[in-house]
Amino acid sequence: MLAAILAHFALALVLPSVARRWGRVAFVVGGVLSAVALGVLLVFFSGGAFGGELTQEYVAWAPAIDLGISLRIDALSVLLALLVSGIGALVLFYYGCYAKPDDPNIGRNAALLVAFAGAMLGLVLVDDVFSFYLFWELTTVCSFLLVGGDGRTRKARRSATEALLVTAGGGLAMLLGLILLATAAGTVRISEIVADPPPGGSLVSVAVILLLAGAFTKSAQFPFHFWLPAAMVAPTPVSAYLHAAAMVKAGVYLVARFAPGFSSLPAWWIPVVGFGLWTMILGALRALRQNDLKTLLAFGTVSQLGFLTVLVGSGGFVSALAGATLILAHGLFKSTLFLVTGIIDKRAGTRDVRELSGLGRRWPVLAGVAALAVASMAGVPPLLGFVGKEAALEAYLRGGVLGGTVDVVVLIGLVVGSGLTVAYSLRFLVGAFGTRVDVPPLEVERPGARFVAPVLVPALASLVLGVVPGAAEVLAGRYAAAYPSEGVRYHLALWHGLTPTLGLSALVLLGGYAAYRAGWVFRTLAGRVPTALQAEPTYHAAIGGLDRTARWLTGRLQVGSLPVYLGVIVVTTAVVPALGLLPGLHWPSNLRFADSWTQPVLVLLMLAGAVTAVLARRRLTAVLLTGLVGYSIGALFVVEGGVDLALAQFLVESLTLVVFVFVLRRFPSRFSHGRPRLPWVRWIKAGIAAMGGIVVATLAVLVSGSRDGLPQTSHEYIARAESEAGATNVVNAIIVDFRAFDTLGEVVVLAVAAIGAASLILAASRPPRRGDDELATVPDGAEPEDPGIATTGTRQEGATS
Repeated sequence: MLAAILAHFALALVLPSVARRWGRVAFVVGGVLSAVALGVLLVFFSGGAFGGELTQEYVAWAPAIDLGISLRIDALSVLLALLVSGIGALVLFYYGCYAKPDDPNIGRNAALLVAFAGAMLGLVLVDDVFSFYLFWELTTVCSFLLVGGDGRTRKARRSATEALLVTAGGGLAMLLGLILLATAAGTVRISEIVADPPPGGSLVSVAVILLLAGAFTKSAQFPFHFWLPAAMVAPTPVSAYLHAAAMVKAGVYLVARFAPGFSSLPAWWIPVVGFGLWTMILGALRALRQNDLKTLLAFGTVSQLGFLTVLVGSGGFVSALAGATLILAHGLFKSTLFLVTGIIDKRAGTRDVRELSGLGRRWPVLAGVAALAVASMAGVPPLLGFVGKEAALEAYLRGGVLGGTVDVVVLIGLVVGSGLTVAYSLRFLVGAFGTRVDVPPLEVERPGARFVAPVLVPALASLVLGVVPGAAEVLAGRYAAAYPSEGVRYHLALWHGLTPTLGLSALVLLGGYAAYRAGWVFRTLAGRVPTALQAEPTYHAAIGGLDRTARWLTGRLQVGSLPVYLGVIVVTTAVVPALGLLPGLHWPSNLRFADSWTQPVLVLLMLAGAVTAVLARRRLTAVLLTGLVGYSIGALFVVEGGVDLALAQFLVESLTLVVFVFVLRRFPSRFSHGRPRLPWVRWIKAGIAAMGGIVVATLAVLVSGSRDGLPQTSHEYIARAESEAGATNVVNAIIVDFRAFDTLGEVVVLAVAAIGAASLILAASRPPRRGDDELATVPDGAEPEDPGIATTGTRQEGATS
């Protein structure tokens, strides 16, 4: 399967060239790859996860520190991988009909969608925390680029940035949580962490909270839900894939993956249940207020993601079975509805329900497809959504998931949220395909068969899996088997008899229809949600505060003064290490004042050069005295036997002096004091310099005195220097042979710097060609022939110099 993941990235590199030559065929090529990946999954897992066995592949790139890529194949990963590949193939085929033939972004979007599909496959299949984070952030970057598009509109840029800031910030929190869990468990394998979780404590509680922060941002849970509706500026196929079937499922997948090991912790289940229920209800209320079909579906997705988070994060067998079933159902019906919306937008030119009328009569097939998807979303039999929703209600009706009172509260929340789901489902179907009395029926062209076929497949799959739910239980049941069933087995079925759960399902449908008929009440109620509970104002206030703080800080620190910049650097490099050293400071006991009389003499010479350099009034004198300090350090190296280091020091000092002399030719011979300086400014500078020197000297003494013999690496260098490098000088062997690439990189940097400096010197000394001054000094928008403007610009340039 690693080859299938890498094939997506390889094809993404080729698709822009394919698009330049064959246009929309690039989407078809990408769709074929996703379809092949789907087939490979079905064949490869037929004897693996479907048969109850786990298969692992491992690619080690740093085995000594347990770093590598490990792939875990189980029911949950197969379930998500099937959605990623199956829906991905349908969306790419659909995009081939949706995109305009002359769209300049065909190659870009096709490549990004295929790369995103590869990243999602990697995310759901890897088993080590670092690879998981890598693929997690790859999906974030692809989403940012797809939502932003070509970046021509401010709305697209703002929405893409909003999604990136929220999801990337959550990803960093998740990474910290993963590292804490891996450290506590002693392994980086996710399967091993979940199978043998570390004992609960403050560290583990903090880790799971950070983990949930990443999941909540990715799956648009309150208070991070606002980025998902804003991301609807992306093309409809992108929304159907990223924000309905794939990317937003990543957070739900993360919760489902870790829930078997941590669902009993209060730090886990309280946020999952509390925020999940509120997200479900808030998203449904906000969906009832929307007139744009895509935005309505976006808030509906937020609501459904809250529903899924509660189910897969609660920790019960039946709730996990329902959650896995509804993950599949949601991917099928929500991708169908997004693709239907794309057809409506493409043919009718609008997605506003106040402007749509009569489409159901003109497009009966598409209306029927949409009705199947809406029925599954609302939980109407015999669709898969009904089967999953019945299992969810059954889980909390029988109790035993979280406890009696909590289960009752969760059940009430799910019933209310499910009823609101029925209401906005009806609003979508009637708004898109109904006939409005005050709007004449639209005269629109019927979509072609190739346009409708990708939409028909997931809708029919919802119907087939609802009639034959055992096919879905092959995966959902094996995932739920990780939880204790307490001796009571529950199987997915379309008919369980006349049970209280069936009565609750009927109540949900009737209550949802009543809520739809009284939609104005709920739309008004949703409009009066307190500002603090909507999250968008808080986000924008936080971003605004960050901008103001950045401007204030920049205005105080970026003052255009080199001494200020150097002072900030010195203070930072002195204070931060000092704070870290103070708690465990141990002064070496075997210190000597000097090893020979030459050392104090050279140190006094160094100090004299440093002090007189500060007091010097002429620039050249200060440079020469600074060179005296450097040469004195080189002499110390000679005294200690480091002749090679001394030679490097002498060469660097000589080269520095030569460069300084060339530069000082352009400066006045004396330092210019300008305006009178305040006396305390000198003392501040002296204090900062002294502090930096003291900290560096202390660090040198402590580090050199803390060595207890040579480390293992040093012994290896000494043992291999003569036999493998043919060198009697270990330092030279390290620089030239053992760490040759480091040395090569440093040489390249020095060469580039030398070339740049030489270019600047030659450019400054080269006489200007005829006409260069006039062209260089003409302001934007002015005519080059205007001699007055050219003369003025030249005079200003000379004055500035």
